[in-house]
Amino acid sequence: MTSTIRKEIERLRKEIERHNYLYYITNTPEISDAEYDALYQRLEALEAAHPETITRDSPTQRVGSSPSDSFSQIEHSIPMLSFGNAFDEEGLLDFDRRVRSHLDEASVAYVAEPKLDGLAVELVYRDGRLVNGSTRGDGRIGEDVTENLRTIRSIPLRLRTDVHDAPSVLEVRGEVFIERAAFEQLNRTREHEGLPTYANPRNLAAGTLRQLDARITASRPLSIYCYDIGRVEGLEISTQLQLLKILPELGLRVNPLYRMCESIDAVIEFYREMKDGRTDLPYEADGIVVKVNDFSTRRSVGAVSRSPRWAIAGKFPASRGMTRLRDITISVGRTGVLTPIAVLEPVHVHGVEISSATLHNEDEIERKDIRIGDQVIVERAGDVIPKISRAMHELRTGSERTFVMPEACPVCKTPVERSESEVAYRCPNLSCPARIVRSILHFISKGALDIDGMGPRLVEQLVDRDHVRTLGDLFRLDRSTLLGLDRLGPKSSDNLLAALERAKNVKLSRFLFGLGIPGVGAHLAERLAQTFSSLTDLSEASADALAELPEFGPLTAESIAAFFSSPHGRAAIDDLLDAGVAPYTEEPDKTPGTLASQRFVFTGTLARLPRAEASARVKALGGDVGGSVTAKTTYVVVGENPGSKAAKAEQLGIPTLTEDAFLDLLRSHE
Repeated sequence: MTSTIRKEIERLRKEIERHNYLYYITNTPEISDAEYDALYQRLEALEAAHPETITRDSPTQRVGSSPSDSFSQIEHSIPMLSFGNAFDEEGLLDFDRRVRSHLDEASVAYVAEPKLDGLAVELVYRDGRLVNGSTRGDGRIGEDVTENLRTIRSIPLRLRTDVHDAPSVLEVRGEVFIERAAFEQLNRTREHEGLPTYANPRNLAAGTLRQLDARITASRPLSIYCYDIGRVEGLEISTQLQLLKILPELGLRVNPLYRMCESIDAVIEFYREMKDGRTDLPYEADGIVVKVNDFSTRRSVGAVSRSPRWAIAGKFPASRGMTRLRDITISVGRTGVLTPIAVLEPVHVHGVEISSATLHNEDEIERKDIRIGDQVIVERAGDVIPKISRAMHELRTGSERTFVMPEACPVCKTPVERSESEVAYRCPNLSCPARIVRSILHFISKGALDIDGMGPRLVEQLVDRDHVRTLGDLFRLDRSTLLGLDRLGPKSSDNLLAALERAKNVKLSRFLFGLGIPGVGAHLAERLAQTFSSLTDLSEASADALAELPEFGPLTAESIAAFFSSPHGRAAIDDLLDAGVAPYTEEPDKTPGTLASQRFVFTGTLARLPRAEASARVKALGGDVGGSVTAKTTYVVVGENPGSKAAKAEQLGIPTLTEDAFLDLLRSHE
């Protein structure tokens, strides 16, 4: 191997880590995702050809290692203490009085930050390289989750040294979490796949970080914000404010919403702002953390057994209400998963009437000891998703009933099954009407075949009357059958038949998404269609070949290969092809669109078209759609009830568009 290749490998590593820094730390990406992928793939290819060059801190080594039998333990050199709580403004004022009484000072300067609802960890760097990482554990000893932490792209494997020399020892504390948008997308994908949804971002983040198979961790969008240090050698840091400025210079991500507060009054002001604006935050936050700024002052104030006296968590009041759990019903998903649903006496929580909430699975019900008839506390997780946080056991009268999962599917009466590897019960009957209805609704949805005029009630009629038993049966419907249905006249029947006929010629990516292959959402379906020239080529691809594709992990690859080799998968495709459905691939248009190099970000609700359609129209014109506002953003489109992205656009001086202005811009380019 020549020195030129070695230099190229090292250059690529530094370049990739630089772009990770720009993307995750400074929020100023310089290149597109495709350009980043090209750099990464080039490095992968060189390392594959020269495996002797692979090092532990190479960006390619983030993908996860083989499963571990268990976690070993790591002792923290300095205990990771937990914070005491203040539950209102008066509690924060009491905290300030206690701090000042220890110091005999009239006023104390603090740094306040949002308190993320995640999992605390410690990262240990020696001579600038990440050597291990652990959970908080009991504060003294945590679990060694180094391999899982290495998969998080916002954690540098090597510290940056362009501003500071790498300290010989640096122990950094932070919070691992999953952003709301990423969590909601995961749950939407699982719903499409008929899998149980996750209960909340905090539990998912904690469970993901403690996976014995780091490849699973690598497949989930974990993030981190760093906020504290343990032992440090070779670097002088004397205040919290200085710490929060130095960490990003070393490549470590901190929450940009911290604030220097010269008095407790400024802390109270920050608390109110965060409490009122918490629904706009991109992550779950249940309060703020307040810390004495000066480290020498902290030492004077000291700590009690488990908590520092110089810091406190100011908790937000929960958006919650109490009501009665009337019943628990069962919803049968597209892949047969039985999900228990709480039927509630309607209750208003944070301005929204809630009458039902998912209970996720039987294990969740047993863990919280929820019974039919209980008085329960209902919260809107992140002020959005209804959930039952707990049952009021102390209010029980003795009339409450324990819920038991049914032994048979409530729709088709087939005995349900539960594998040892899942918490979910499933109806195994592929012909179960509930599964058929859900499968059809997914197949005709906007992201798939997008068939107008066919809603849930119509689909239920078609299945109930035995007109449709398979996806292919949709395209065998005739006018006389449709006219025999409730509330469907001649004109509506003709329109629906025309829509079905048009839908037969469908892009391969939409067809694949509509099939509901476990693990394949709209994005991965598009990647498959771009990679394989035909449905036949894809159906013949092995799991190993699929796993080599960018963004496809081994579990997803196995799921795709299993679908195409299974009798029901082959039967579903043959049935659709026999009915006249003809998936096609499109040659990519090499001509730059009129919106080429322009990047749009959406915030709030668009009244006149779904956000997915708005994004599709931008992309059709050569533009790009981003999830966050950065210096590379061209426009921010502001709908109703916009979030923090609108404020970020104003801060960066990026033009904003109303929905009407956005539509006018599209029309001028189409």
